[in-house]
Amino acid sequence: MLPARLNRLTVEEAVDRYVELVRAKTLTGALSPATAEVYARDVATFARLAGPDRVLDDLTGEDVDAVLLAFARKPDERRRGAAETSGEGAGTQSASSQGRFRRSVSALFKHAALSGWVQLNPMPAATVTARERGGLRAERRALTREQAEGLIGAARSPVEEPARRRDQRTEARDALIVLLLTTVGPRVSELVRANVEDFYTNDGVRYWRIFGKGGRTRDVPLPADVAETFDAYIEGRAASEEKALLLSWRGRRLARGDVQAVIDRVQQRVEPGRRRGVTPHGLRHTTATHLLADGTDMDAVRRVLGHSDLSTLGRYRDELPGELEVAMRAHPLLRGRRGGGNGQNPAEGGVDGSPG
Repeated sequence: MLPARLNRLTVEEAVDRYVELVRAKTLTGALSPATAEVYARDVATFARLAGPDRVLDDLTGEDVDAVLLAFARKPDERRRGAAETSGEGAGTQSASSQGRFRRSVSALFKHAALSGWVQLNPMPAATVTARERGGLRAERRALTREQAEGLIGAARSPVEEPARRRDQRTEARDALIVLLLTTVGPRVSELVRANVEDFYTNDGVRYWRIFGKGGRTRDVPLPADVAETFDAYIEGRAASEEKALLLSWRGRRLARGDVQAVIDRVQQRVEPGRRRGVTPHGLRHTTATHLLADGTDMDAVRRVLGHSDLSTLGRYRDELPGELEVAMRAHPLLRGRRGGGNGQNPAEGGVDGSPG
């Protein structure tokens, strides 16, 4: 059904109005602030690529295709820091980033059609889709057991920095960040939003009440080693009126980018043979992968990660070297049957229960 009256807004005007609406939804809990900012960033990028002064209703499916292709070729700014460190290029957008960008643009046009900013939604006519997923980037894949243990070990190891004042030392905080990301797997936005009061003890077990996406909360018990690291950090934490759990040495809440800097700094102390670059999201993959590989109930892993649907776990489950070999060596249908030349347990009788 066409709108009663068409409002021929420019792309920039439409994006500005849409971003205001998206950010307003955070006040009601319909969207998390982090999700709202992703939408805002994507549609602002769309406006730049499409041409901010063009009329939104004039864009066709071909125009949207051109924007999607331009975005796909655009360097990934989030990887620029890591690329400069490694000497590699920042690279183009990943398939997941392209898919997210397309969903953001699609949401904009859906709202535009309902609001009378376009006569026809051009998205169904857009044919460009993200390339097939050929595997996650190395820094987004799960660490192997050796790599994860190397990172945890480096985080726990004391650092000799005699030049730094006691109130500037951050080893306990950095160890807590690495252990929480590697063993509990929170989203980085959940980690930097955490406050000291979100951690509590019940029946001798330390819990973290995590405030996740969509206003949902989950209470996750901390492994004993992580709880000890938490207690050590809190005990040595400088007195501050700031309620944030993670503080810079200046007493300010850490930002998302600060967390990556912490991981990179700890990685420098890992033995070269066990070291591999990883993002906070890669450590979330690490949590899921190793819990599932160890036979942890899928629903328990879902609750730890804060997903509403079990099917989402597939995105966080990565292959581990030698995993298939281990699984087949310990096949559940063949346990306890070694030593019987005919494939039968020597203690068992024949098929009917009589002696063989």
